[in-house]
Amino acid sequence: MIYSETLDKALKVAALAHGKAGQYRKGTDIPYIIHPVGTMIIASTATSNEDVLIACLLHDILEDVSESIYSKDMMLGDFGQNVVEIVLDVTKNKNAKDWYEQSNDYLSHLKNKASNEAVIVSACDKIHNLLSTVEDYKEIGDEIWNRFSTKNYKDQLWWYESILNVISFRRAPLILVNNLSDLIKELKSIKLINE
Repeated sequence: MIYSETLDKALKVAALAHGKAGQYRKGTDIPYIIHPVGTMIIASTATSNEDVLIACLLHDILEDVSESIYSKDMMLGDFGQNVVEIVLDVTKNKNAKDWYEQSNDYLSHLKNKASNEAVIVSACDKIHNLLSTVEDYKEIGDEIWNRFSTKNYKDQLWWYESILNVISFRRAPLILVNNLSDLIKELKSIKLINE
């Protein structure tokens, strides 16, 4: 990975946008910026494509940050159409009636319409999220499921296994497929130990 001026700008935008939005990782006091940075670092193990790395840093902004803080038009002006399209490909449909519909819409789009670049961003996003979940589960056990919309292990397992199926189908870089697969296995094994 070459750390360019554009990548540095994207890191600053992500830090400021999530910071101004007052966001933290679910159920913690960890500033949210740790997630986009972690997602980008994971992506850097599979690609040096600067647009992908930038999209990793910006991937949650259009979904989770007010347009008054940072908008799609601002992203377009700062980073170009390709980055915006990648980010839109991994942005959940806020008009879905519930988590299940939103999740199924996301999976369908990722499988059938999203760019290959967006598949990499999604894989890295989910790897970082699941890594955090596994680590936190080791510390607090089943209490962790209360952080999520559906409040249960089975839905989270379904979500990550479904993502794994899609990124495998889309032929995401093998390092990412294997990483997500290993984390799913780890989650299952520590869940079994705690039952």
